[in-house]
Amino acid sequence: MTKLPIVLSLPLSLTIADLLALALLFLAWFGCAHVIEHSPPGRPSVSTLMRRYRRDWMEQFVHRDPRIFDGNILSSLREGTSFYASACMIAIGGGLALIGNTDPLAGIARELDAGEIPALVWRVKILLVLGFVANAFLKFVWSHRLFGYCAIMMAAVPNNPEAPDAMSRAHAAAQVNIHAARNFNIGLRAVYFALGAIGWLAGPIGLVVGTVLVTALTLRREFASGSRRAILRDLGDRR
Repeated sequence: MTKLPIVLSLPLSLTIADLLALALLFLAWFGCAHVIEHSPPGRPSVSTLMRRYRRDWMEQFVHRDPRIFDGNILSSLREGTSFYASACMIAIGGGLALIGNTDPLAGIARELDAGEIPALVWRVKILLVLGFVANAFLKFVWSHRLFGYCAIMMAAVPNNPEAPDAMSRAHAAAQVNIHAARNFNIGLRAVYFALGAIGWLAGPIGLVVGTVLVTALTLRREFASGSRRAILRDLGDRR
């Protein structure tokens, strides 16, 4: 019985508004992932549409000689994943340092007349941001490795398009490429939502505003962007 107040102290440090804002954040996070990865056939997302291009790429790769162009594309994709992974490592280091010293955040809160906020609450808020950043880091690292697997599988595709296993190996490389791109996209979304979660430092309203903005930006780029219209026009012309 004497331990009950200690168990309840963490939840009671957060208000009902904080908990509702957190629920909205995670609902938006999982909802965006489901809608983007399992978009309806009548309105596919950009991520879904790009899967066809990746399969077409590998089919064209079988007939292309030399294949330096394909190697350069894959190298650029791997450089992008390594850049974001490095950026996430720097962000994680900065966040851990901030957890060890929350005085700067407390000083900003006092200047904004936000009152005294316990150091534990600041740490929880920073940990939320770090959770998204850590998830992004893991996705970028795995994406980088999958693109490496894809490069090896592409190198194993015979130079002769008439070889019996040429197209099957190309299709397998395309599938690995698609999985690598999917992890990269998940990592990018995690970075977006980490930026939205920073709004929690300004209170639950800041978290709600950040969540709404990030969700709207993510869905617009996947379902209402100019790039999506260009992709649809191209796919429509080839039908």
